[in-house]
Amino acid sequence: MTKPRTSPVAAIAIAIAAAGAAAFAWGSLVERTRWTLRQAEVPVLPPGSAPIRVLHLSDLHMAPWQRDKQQWVRSLAGLKPDLIVDTGDNLGHERGIEGIRHALEPFRGVPGVFVNGSNDYFGPVVKNPLAYFTGPSRYGPRAKPLDIAELHAFFDELGWHDLDNTAAALDIRGTHFEFFGVDDPHKGYDRLDLITAAIDELRADDPLGDETWPDAASEARPTVTVGVTHAPYQRVLNSFVNHGAQLLLAGHTHGGQVCVPGFGALVTNCDIPRDQVKGLSVWHHGFRAAFLNVSAGLGTSIYAPVRFACPPEATLLTLVPTE
Repeated sequence: MTKPRTSPVAAIAIAIAAAGAAAFAWGSLVERTRWTLRQAEVPVLPPGSAPIRVLHLSDLHMAPWQRDKQQWVRSLAGLKPDLIVDTGDNLGHERGIEGIRHALEPFRGVPGVFVNGSNDYFGPVVKNPLAYFTGPSRYGPRAKPLDIAELHAFFDELGWHDLDNTAAALDIRGTHFEFFGVDDPHKGYDRLDLITAAIDELRADDPLGDETWPDAASEARPTVTVGVTHAPYQRVLNSFVNHGAQLLLAGHTHGGQVCVPGFGALVTNCDIPRDQVKGLSVWHHGFRAAFLNVSAGLGTSIYAPVRFACPPEATLLTLVPTE
């Protein structure tokens, strides 16, 4: 007896299903935990300044059992960063603070700044992944509140500055930094109207502040201005540029999380252009521009544990003098 032949259409369908299953297996079992350190130089320091190493962490979405991720983050302390910038979504479970404490304890005493992400307020819920193609995700009443106060208390123990709708100043390796940031724009918690007042208050006791901002350089007091947000919505990035930021740092997008090789991210979960969904680029607004680094982040929701063509990452930015 001869075996019945498979039709060309059925053969194609089987091949597509097999390829999809293989891609899902790779994304969920391998790439999701293929921790990557991305490095880049950013020429924003005044001439003659000492280089400054900035470790940008984002979107850890930590659960207490994720020991491999915790150990990898701990190992980054060996890079000896001069500054930590955390752009939110640290928690991914109601007991996520346990993993965050273990992961970030080695950075105690390293200067740092942080802002909130939506997943620092609310726990993950099951979502239809196709809904991301209709626009940014939304949180329903099923989302469980998380203990953001405990997270902030730990960051305070580390010595990090909260930039949610406010500003702070730090002196690092001879360079004066002014930071400002907003609470999570994805939830609409950003208060851009407060930034100007926060900057003015920051400079109230600095007689040289008005001479150095926003154009960054004065021989008396070289200053670099940095804007920090969780979600890189255009309204936020444009406001930061208007306020004189030379460097913008954000997360939230997961780099698209599931990407197509040669095409890139399918969605951004905000209104940033797809070609700026991750990595270092330049953000233009009006007659000004600033470097923008969007981290693809280190985690995923526990209900969507897959990445494809977009490995989890932390970023080491080396700030160097402008030419």
